[in-house]
Amino acid sequence: MLSIESSLNLHCKKFILNIYNTTHKSASDTQQSPAEIGRLMRRASLFSLMVGLILMALKAVAWSYTDSLSIMSSLTDSMLDVFASTMNFVAIRYSLQPPDAEHRFGHGKAEDLATLAQSTFICGSGIFLIFISIKRIFMPEPISNSIIGIGVMCVSIVLSIALVAYQRHVTRKTSSGAIAADALHYFIDFLTNIGVIVALILTSSFGWKAADPIIALCIAVYIIFGAFCIGSKAFQNVMDREFSDEERANIERIILSHTEVQGVHDLRTRKSGIYCFIQFHLDLDENISLKHAHEISDSVEAMLMEAFPNTEILIHQDPKGADDQPKQKYA
Repeated sequence: MLSIESSLNLHCKKFILNIYNTTHKSASDTQQSPAEIGRLMRRASLFSLMVGLILMALKAVAWSYTDSLSIMSSLTDSMLDVFASTMNFVAIRYSLQPPDAEHRFGHGKAEDLATLAQSTFICGSGIFLIFISIKRIFMPEPISNSIIGIGVMCVSIVLSIALVAYQRHVTRKTSSGAIAADALHYFIDFLTNIGVIVALILTSSFGWKAADPIIALCIAVYIIFGAFCIGSKAFQNVMDREFSDEERANIERIILSHTEVQGVHDLRTRKSGIYCFIQFHLDLDENISLKHAHEISDSVEAMLMEAFPNTEILIHQDPKGADDQPKQKYA
């Protein structure tokens, strides 16, 4: 039992780390066009919603036959998955809308707000399951029709594996935080299903009634941990967190590779949905013409766009040394 739990814990941590690295990858790794990214994200969100509804229906039937707390915890997780997938389905379509007069930077924040809401609800469900599991440990109840429960969980495992594999493919192509969050949801569902099968076998074959609530308790802990990882990433995006140090160093290296650029300062970066934003001040020779300064900026912008597609770049030209002069202070 301990070896099984340790193995599940290790795989869960590896998967969450993988999702984190995927959604934090450089913008240069996402070479898809905005139209292709939108198509993949819409398809993944629809697929997720359909699979979630199927899993919820199957687990509801299994719970009605078995009265297993582990199955109930898995059903609760699936219900929240459906809720989260529905939010993703709506939010992704809204976030992919082009900028308008009231949203000059686009609607990408809708994706992060939906992801943040998902993590809150999932964390709440995990806390609820902890209380129920602790109560059932001290007051265990019998489980019936375990074969039906095991069969439903096996079907759920197959569907969860297929969905997570597709979502990870889409995440690699789009770097979408919302799709990555859904992938983490259903990976937790995959772990939940395995835990339920173990609980049903231990309870029906070996008479260990405490196995059901104990495994449900472990599932609840996984749910809360996953929700924290998802919510943390979404919160950072909403707060306009800067690119990683490696990405910022790469941006500066590209800018300074232009022979006529004498320096760069006030570099600012952020991400909103599928788009990234980069702005900075460019130090140029004070004796060149405005036209030539504009040509240099266009050249630098093209170099950055090649390395960071789907990015809006704003450049302010400064004469060399202007940033060293005393700046006016405002009250």
